[in-house]
Amino acid sequence: MSFQSFTAPTNPADGPPRLAALRTHLQACGVDGCIVPRADAHQGEYVADRDARLAWLTGFTGSAGFCIVLADVAGVFIDGRYRLQVLAQCDAVAFTPVHWPDVQPADWLRAHAPPGAVLGFDPWLHTPDEIAKLEAALAGTGITLRALDGNPVDAVWPDQPAPPAGRAWAHPLELAGRSSAEKRADVAQGLRAAGVAACVLTQPDSLCWLLNIRGADIPRIPVMQGFAIVHEGGQVDLFTDPAKLADLTLDPEVSVHPVTAFVPAVAALRGRVQIDPASCPVAVADTVASDLHRAPDPCALPKARKTKAELDGARAAHLRDGAAVVEFLFWLDGQADALCADPAHHRVTEIDAARHLESCRAATGQLHDISFDTIAGSGPNGAIVHYRVTEETDRALRPGDLMLIDSGGQYRDGTTDITRTVAIGPVGDAERAAFTRVLQGMIALSRARFPRGVTGGHLDALARYPLWLAGLDFDHGTGHGVGAFLSVHEGPQRVSRISAVPLEPGMIVSNEPGYYRAGAFGIRLENLITVVPAPDLPGADDRNMLAFQTLTLAPFDRRVIDTDALTDPEVAWLNDYHARVFSDLRHLLSDAAADWLAGQTAPL
Repeated sequence: MSFQSFTAPTNPADGPPRLAALRTHLQACGVDGCIVPRADAHQGEYVADRDARLAWLTGFTGSAGFCIVLADVAGVFIDGRYRLQVLAQCDAVAFTPVHWPDVQPADWLRAHAPPGAVLGFDPWLHTPDEIAKLEAALAGTGITLRALDGNPVDAVWPDQPAPPAGRAWAHPLELAGRSSAEKRADVAQGLRAAGVAACVLTQPDSLCWLLNIRGADIPRIPVMQGFAIVHEGGQVDLFTDPAKLADLTLDPEVSVHPVTAFVPAVAALRGRVQIDPASCPVAVADTVASDLHRAPDPCALPKARKTKAELDGARAAHLRDGAAVVEFLFWLDGQADALCADPAHHRVTEIDAARHLESCRAATGQLHDISFDTIAGSGPNGAIVHYRVTEETDRALRPGDLMLIDSGGQYRDGTTDITRTVAIGPVGDAERAAFTRVLQGMIALSRARFPRGVTGGHLDALARYPLWLAGLDFDHGTGHGVGAFLSVHEGPQRVSRISAVPLEPGMIVSNEPGYYRAGAFGIRLENLITVVPAPDLPGADDRNMLAFQTLTLAPFDRRVIDTDALTDPEVAWLNDYHARVFSDLRHLLSDAAADWLAGQTAPL
């Protein structure tokens, strides 16, 4: 387990000279600019240090975004989550923040690129869908895209880290619920039904799920990087550093090859070859010499539909994690009381809070790692949606603050992700009103019943409606999918207005509405929920309805709830939830924390 570092991951002053070096290299390549994405060759959200090109160049460390570099301007495209963060991390003269998707890349290029400009891109870092969309949007402008032979950032990055080489290990059947052979047989059957001879897999979490392995190539995410070809008979060619597999014995139908053999193997495929145009690199798609079949990653949906063993593991992990979070909240409440009683002599900071929370999880004796770097933002820092505290930004908590703590754990039996916002002493009416509306949105989604076929895009508004009534909103999706001791952000399911994937039993998603007032405070409340068959209702039609079951167990700060604003069903849900939290966790807690939890979960 690696503990979180609080040193600043980047330095804004490094950006201008690196940008100048890149521009010189682009000129030598004969292009007028280039795209620097957040993605790596596997198109995952999380990247190894070697592939953190966007952060190295610009200083921006958010989990989504890209930079378009031209001769006299460099736009850093970020969505609403990162509009404050980009200002803090990037040199304001060298890099221009661009509010994306409000401003699309093609529109920005029309305004800033010279006539006839040629924009270079690394074909390993972009998908066919992505490039086709941009080319279509640029039609008629005279601006063209050109695939480059090498990555231009790599060419000017003198101390680029080596590729990750973590050892992989077996993920046991009792936690996976299905053997690799069963999974491969199902995938192969789907390929044959589609008339496909082979399918190319490029996403590490798909490889790990399919082969029932886990790895150590990405910080916080237990995956092994590599590529695979799944054949219609169920055989798999796996392309990775063989040294990573030294501790494993794979099935005889899984053959291991070095990564250098991947492209020749793809080129040699015959028959219909399937790729996922939303996740497969352009370089791989262009290598396929035979009939190309475009379809979603065949592992994505089966991976999202958790087995009984995976759901049982998730519930066990959330019990353990919930107890750790309660011990932390009990500690934080004591710190807040001491701070408010003697603010001149008692000091606790965001880093203190993040470290103590990690120590509470580590004390379980079963923590593999945290599932992402803890977000611990107090006061105005809480308004930075994905704020990462560093020694330079570390803020001492003050009476009247709201403290937002978004964190999670990676356990061998499950992945957790929870956010609670707590008061450091009495807070104002504006904070209480916003907190209550965020809580109402979370409750609304938690209580949802819906027919099969409904997507997260249909349900997203439920969590926003209480905020909308007051003219408020938040600039991120309401929920993301979560893996089973895999990525804390897992697709294809999500609760977002842009999601078109139907929710199915066994899927796990987060439920995390929020509200952020720049320069003042941030509020987010997050539970993980899983899709289950809805209980029957008297007199209801036979519509095979679905519902959500809450996995996360931790109290909400009742001091910030305006109970007069809650409806009777909302109060009933909250009281039932708090009763379950106390009943399920009390035997796992210290006596002092259990006594504290009894007060926090008493009926409203």
